[in-house]
Amino acid sequence: MPIMKLFGTDGIRGRVNEFPITAEVALRTGKAVASVLRSSGPRRNRVLVGKDTRISGYMLETALTSGLVSMGMDVYLVGPMPTPAVAHLTKSMGAAAGIMITASHNSYEDNGMKIFGPDGYKLSDELEALIERYILGDEPEAPPLPPEQIGKAHRIDDARGRYIEFAKHTADNISLHGFKVVVDCGHGAAYFIAPLIFKELGAEVITTCNQPDGLNINRECGALHPEAAGELVRQHKADLGISFDGDADRVIFTDANGQVVSGDRILALCAIGMKEQGKLKHDTLVATIMSNLGLIEAMNQHGIHVVTTAVGDRNVIESIRKNGYSFGGENSGHLIFADHSTTGDGILSALQVLRMMREKNASLAELAGIMNEYPSELSNMPVASKPPLESLPKLNGLMRDATAEFGTNGRHLIRYSGTENKIRVLVEHREAEECRAWVSKFSAVIREEIG
Repeated sequence: MPIMKLFGTDGIRGRVNEFPITAEVALRTGKAVASVLRSSGPRRNRVLVGKDTRISGYMLETALTSGLVSMGMDVYLVGPMPTPAVAHLTKSMGAAAGIMITASHNSYEDNGMKIFGPDGYKLSDELEALIERYILGDEPEAPPLPPEQIGKAHRIDDARGRYIEFAKHTADNISLHGFKVVVDCGHGAAYFIAPLIFKELGAEVITTCNQPDGLNINRECGALHPEAAGELVRQHKADLGISFDGDADRVIFTDANGQVVSGDRILALCAIGMKEQGKLKHDTLVATIMSNLGLIEAMNQHGIHVVTTAVGDRNVIESIRKNGYSFGGENSGHLIFADHSTTGDGILSALQVLRMMREKNASLAELAGIMNEYPSELSNMPVASKPPLESLPKLNGLMRDATAEFGTNGRHLIRYSGTENKIRVLVEHREAEECRAWVSKFSAVIREEIG
């Protein structure tokens, strides 16, 4: 796998007006994408550009567009739009690439760029590495085009409508009459589209956090704070809460009691439901190493094999594509229904869960009760640097001790974040006190060896 300076686990991301999230880098990114993904056929030389609701999206969108059109690409601007909508429209409109300007669940101070190929999938590591070399000047820039070959930029007025119809179709336009749902848009990209889709299908919708001002995205709301939707569920006696992150590729649910339902429980109920319908190809669920041990136990009980990957929805998608599977996801709320979508899609996922509730005439709590979760403790610690974990002798010694002591009763996972300067410490164990004790031990050693 190429070692990259700009691309992390989910595109390029960082603090706005600091390298690499600057107008200059965005302009070079536009030129680089054009250099790598432009087609010999002029009709394919179009790029779809969407964004979430961060104030910095205006700056990056303008610079990115300038870079693209300077290289002869026609740019189709769709404005605030969920990441999965950009992926879908890139493929359906025959574009050479799609670019989503977003920092997903991060606060407004950050932003980034996710790049999709003409098939609607995120780019391979090799293509990202090539684009990075162009951005950094390690590849020679193409000579300037004559004025008559410069591209144009267009605003697409019907992009929302196209995606809305697609999303409803994935759930067979099922009637949601009789459902009352709370939809927390996180002041993000789903603020307009998501409530409209559920309303058009007949649900009674209580919408919250749908007034973005450029600065409030993900602020105490959305997928990172689903308890806010849970409180509204209790107040309005709703059937469930649906909370999206900033770019709506993730979703977290709350049941009718206002209790947060973990992403692993959603993975489990969807996998079981799909198997019963004959839609779970190879009877296999793809999850990441962050998924709870209880998920694997529950799947074994239902005759479902679990394949685990490294963290990141792109790793889940890669496994699904390579092996012909149909479903997978992350405990963090990414759900990939591969028969319908090329990436995680919060809106589509919510529709699938609602359809299962309707078809089984069951509450979300009833459907989610099919697995027992091991107690877990997760700590996200900021770090000033990211030395290789294998170079930290005290931490490695403590990890060996934990593995020996846990046996089959638990596990630990320590890794750096791919999008932030943080180290994540996860401990699962049948005893909750063991989780807390070992996270404390790991954290102390990390502070000592990294700072």
